[in-house]
Amino acid sequence: QVPLVESGGGLVQPGGSLRLSCAASRSIFSRNTMGWYRQAPGKQRELVTTITNGGSTNYADSVKGRFTISRDNAKNTVYLQMNSLKPEDTAVYYCNARSVLSGYVYWGQGTQVTVSS
Repeated sequence: QVPLVESGGGLVQPGGSLRLSCAASRSIFSRNTMGWYRQAPGKQRELVTTITNGGSTNYADSVKGRFTISRDNAKNTVYLQMNSLKPEDTAVYYCNARSVLSGYVYWGQGTQVTVSS
């Protein structure tokens, strides 16, 4: 079984919006800080945003005010609402889960987001 499964990527025009979803098992979702990373071609993977079990969030400066991370405990799913998208947001977006106790990290396989006119 795949621990994290992303969906919702696609092609969008600048200024548009997308919502990414990451479905996790209950055990992973309940014991881990969830987050989103992204990686553009030729660049290293970078942190976009995280959310703790208690709902505390943090964001990369480049996405503050435009992206919102949230979690639905009933569905064991974390979301990334992306508004006012820019071409520089183009990347493969990866869901991430990190154990607060051990630091063990789970990764999804990624979903492509392309922002272009």
